[in-house]
Amino acid sequence: MRFILPLLALLGYVLGGAVYKAPVKRIESARMKMIRSGTWEAFAKKRNAMRAKYSTNADVHRQSVLDYADNEYIGYVTLGTPEQEFLVVLDTGSSDFWIPDKKCMQFRKESCKQSECDPGLVCKVFCPDRTCCAKKSANSNPCEKKHYFDSSKSSSYVELSTRRSFEIIYGTGSAKGFLGNDTVRFGREGERDRLLVPGCVIGQAESIAEFFADTELDGILGLAFKDLSVTDTRHPFLQAVQLGLVDSILTVYLQRLGESAEGKYGGVYTYGGLDNENCGPVIAYEQLTLAFYWQFRMKKFSASNLVFKAGWEVMSDTGTSFLGIPSAIINQIASTYNAKYNQTTDLYTIDCNTDVEFVLTIGDHAYVIEKKNLVYKFGNTCLIPMFSMGSGAFGPSWLLGDPFIRQFCNIHDFEKQRIGFAEPLRK
Repeated sequence: MRFILPLLALLGYVLGGAVYKAPVKRIESARMKMIRSGTWEAFAKKRNAMRAKYSTNADVHRQSVLDYADNEYIGYVTLGTPEQEFLVVLDTGSSDFWIPDKKCMQFRKESCKQSECDPGLVCKVFCPDRTCCAKKSANSNPCEKKHYFDSSKSSSYVELSTRRSFEIIYGTGSAKGFLGNDTVRFGREGERDRLLVPGCVIGQAESIAEFFADTELDGILGLAFKDLSVTDTRHPFLQAVQLGLVDSILTVYLQRLGESAEGKYGGVYTYGGLDNENCGPVIAYEQLTLAFYWQFRMKKFSASNLVFKAGWEVMSDTGTSFLGIPSAIINQIASTYNAKYNQTTDLYTIDCNTDVEFVLTIGDHAYVIEKKNLVYKFGNTCLIPMFSMGSGAFGPSWLLGDPFIRQFCNIHDFEKQRIGFAEPLRK
C-alpha cells in the first residue's frame, strides 16, 4: 500500500483534469414517509428535545443543526477490494464520511444491554424498554437492514496504527465508531469511468441513531471543507484532489421530479469540473465568506410584495429538500401567500394554484426560484418547502436546499473558495 499511494499520486498529476460523473437517485424523504405512517409527530418531539439538549452543550460539534429527515437524493459509493456498495447522502453541509461497520450488526441500544432485557419472559416482565424484548427488532438495532462494511473481506483495507474513535451528532441522531482506511469509488460497481480514490479515511460506525433504521440511506459522505470535519480528516473527494486525481471542482445538478418519482434518476454529481451536459454557462461566482460550510452573502430577498434588504449569511446544502429561512421572514412569507402552518407536521400548506416566486440577490445577480420548485404536491395538498431557521447566533441565517439547487446548478470550487451558479439545460 505504501508504494501504491505515491505512484497513484504521481499518475494523478499527469492525469489531473479528468472529470467523473456519478448519478444520484430520488427517494421520498423520511419526513414524508413518517407523516404518511402517522409517526412524524412523535419523532419531531424527540428530535426537538435532542436539539435543545445539544444546543446548550459547547462540546458538541455544530453539525447538530443538520437534519437528514428531509433528504431526497442519495448516491452510490463502493468501498474496499473487492467492492462493497453503500447508499449515502452526498452532503455539501458536512465533511465526514461514515458507513455502518460489521460490528454495528451486533450492537444493541444502551437500554437493552441490561440482563433483564434479554429477549424472553423475564424481559417482558422486568425490562423498562419493552422494544428490547423482540428477538428481531429494528428498534433494538438500527443497523439491521443496512449494508455494512466488513473490513476483513477487503484486501486494500488498512487499520490505523492507533485506534481513533469518533462521534458525530446530527439533528436527527448520531453515529459513533472508529476510523479506518480504504479505497473509495464514486458510483455503482460496474459503472464506467468512476472516480477511484485510494487511502481514504472512513468512519466505521458501531452504532447509529434509531432514526436511520427506517431510511434507505446507509451513511453520510460529506462534501464541505476539512475545517468542518469532526474527525479532522479529508473526505474522499478532497483526498482525490490531494492526490491530484481531479481538479477541486464539484458540480451538482438535481433534476426536478414529481412526488411519484421514488427510486428514479435524480441528477448528477460531477467530480473534477463543470457539467456541460446538464448545466449551461456559469452565471457568476460568489466568494465564500467562510470556507467551512459553502457559506456566502445574500444581499436581498423578495417574494411577491415583500422585499428584505438586511443582507445575510447563507449556505448551499444538498442534505435537505427544504429552504431554511429566518423566522421573522418566514412568517411574512406564509401570510403573503396565505400558507397555513401545521404545528404537528412542521409544514406550510398552500393552495396548489397559488403562484409562488422567490428572488434571491447574490452578488450582482438576481436568482429566481420558480413555482415549479416552490410548490410541492403531497397527496391532495400542496406545501411550500421551507422551515424556520430560528435565531441562533452561529452560522448562516439561511439554508438553500434542493429548491434552489434544482433551479440552479451549484458549482463548488474548493481551491478558490467560491461557489457558482448556472441554469440547468433540462427544465
